[in-house]
Amino acid sequence: MLYFLVVTEKKSVERQTQWLRGVLDLAVLALLAESGEDYGYTLVRRLDEAGLPGMRPGTLYPLLNRLDSEGLVRSEWRAGSGGPGRKFFQLTGQGRAVLAEQGPLWTEFAENATAVLERGMNS
Repeated sequence: MLYFLVVTEKKSVERQTQWLRGVLDLAVLALLAESGEDYGYTLVRRLDEAGLPGMRPGTLYPLLNRLDSEGLVRSEWRAGSGGPGRKFFQLTGQGRAVLAEQGPLWTEFAENATAVLERGMNS
């Protein structure tokens, strides 16, 4: 029984990781739209607080670099006060446009998927 619970829990975490991959770029753009600017560690923490746990810096930083190279965010290194420097990220106009276009499409997709799942769970 314990093995089943461990396997089920592991599969659940893997599935949630797959879901997060589908929406992570939009979630990061949305968090940056909300805050104005942020750095990676804070974004990881905010994703976790928003109910999207398990984000690792090794996943987030390549995404932030890709968003930067695509012109959806811009980055700036700043010296740390009493600590290491940090790379801050800000949403660009292009990033805001992508969020405005793709955000509602994701929301519609998630609502449709939820409706299908709820029908199946309630039958």
